[in-house]
Amino acid sequence: MSDPTAAFAEYEREATAALAAAATPEDLEAARIEFLGKKQGRLRDLQKSLGSVPKEDKPAVGKAFNEVKTRVQAALDARQAELESAEGAAAADALDVTLPGRAPHAVGAVHPLTRTIAEFKTILGRLGFAAVEGPEVEDERHNFNALNIPDDHPARDPLENFYLSAASVGKGGGPLLLRSQTSTVQIRVMEQNPPPVRVISIGRVYRPDTIDATHHCQFHQMEGLMVGEGVTMAHLKTVLTLFCRAYLGEGTKVRFRPSFFPFTEPSVEADALWHGAGTGDGGEEGRWLELGGAGMIDPNVLKAVGYDPERVSGFAFGFGMERFCMMRHGISDIRLLTENDVRFLRQFG
Repeated sequence: MSDPTAAFAEYEREATAALAAAATPEDLEAARIEFLGKKQGRLRDLQKSLGSVPKEDKPAVGKAFNEVKTRVQAALDARQAELESAEGAAAADALDVTLPGRAPHAVGAVHPLTRTIAEFKTILGRLGFAAVEGPEVEDERHNFNALNIPDDHPARDPLENFYLSAASVGKGGGPLLLRSQTSTVQIRVMEQNPPPVRVISIGRVYRPDTIDATHHCQFHQMEGLMVGEGVTMAHLKTVLTLFCRAYLGEGTKVRFRPSFFPFTEPSVEADALWHGAGTGDGGEEGRWLELGGAGMIDPNVLKAVGYDPERVSGFAFGFGMERFCMMRHGISDIRLLTENDVRFLRQFG
């Protein structure tokens, strides 16, 4: 290199001119490669030429080379910042803040009925009840016979049930049907487990009811069962009272009315004095809401599953899940829960 200083000055002049002339990020990148590229370009050529500089001049020439390289790099950084600032300003100018915003993508939510079921499982789980499941297609033994429902009972009328026309038959050769109650799961649990037993079963049941605002041919039911030595009606009343206060509010009052069910004796209907969302202490005006049936398990049911009614006793209760869900969320029509109308479901997100 005959005159390193002149070569450095020419390199710096041409580099700064090229960087200043870069109008786009692509132009700037091309200039960077040409003048500051590590594998090729003008800077690489200058660096190679330093090898021909006399030994005594190398410190001064090397220092001048580094200073030039630093200044060109600074010019590159400054031009890059200018282009980014201009691009940001252009984007800001293009934004019309008076336009309506774009709605974000809709986020799914848990169905209100699914929420109710989960809350029921949590509350009764704290009271020691394990959740179990059973088949929705049942035979007459589990749906009727073992539940002490006689052949002439209205509940067994073919017009009151969904019998299957398939060729398959249930245990014992009887016909199959879609279960009309989750009490069938109680029978299956007791057949397979010795006492003590404490379970709840939640699932779909089917009855050919005329569909309207409060009735449907398919709905969900929760059945509770507790069997052991010394189980009394006091235990049943305590469990239902604690459950209602946990779900409906601490001040909820519960009453029990005499009733009749083939599988319990004595039998009761449970009602709760409900005040709506944010229940008070029970002193406010409310309305009595029918929760469902309950009672002490009939000895015939205990015998049907191989239990000794002289040694153990138990209680059972059954609630309609849709009733509780509609009450909690102020839903007036049961059909809304199955119509899959996203406008309705978005309210519970």
